[in-house]
Amino acid sequence: PTVAGATISVSGLINRPPMHESSSTALYAVAQSVAQGIGITDLQGIAVGGGSDGNFTAAIGVPTLDGLGACGGGAHADTEYIKVSKMGERAALAAAITRALIVAS
Repeated sequence: PTVAGATISVSGLINRPPMHESSSTALYAVAQSVAQGIGITDLQGIAVGGGSDGNFTAAIGVPTLDGLGACGGGAHADTEYIKVSKMGERAALAAAITRALIVAS
């Protein structure tokens, strides 16, 4: 919709560099393989917008995955929640990825 005579002024700066998917493709392949190995079949690589501290590590060439923490919803809002039933699975995934990377190094 438009409003005759209306204008928009935008100020501020982008405070996080972009996180390019290609810099973490190999790490994501490890995560997917490990996830399947421990019975997690719904690990997905998706772009969700926004930003995280991972943007900074990815920008200097460090393979970075974001979003491997708690499952839930309502991020940064009064309605934010986590699925307690998924906490063990997520911890197991983080441990298994770490183990796979140590073994591969």
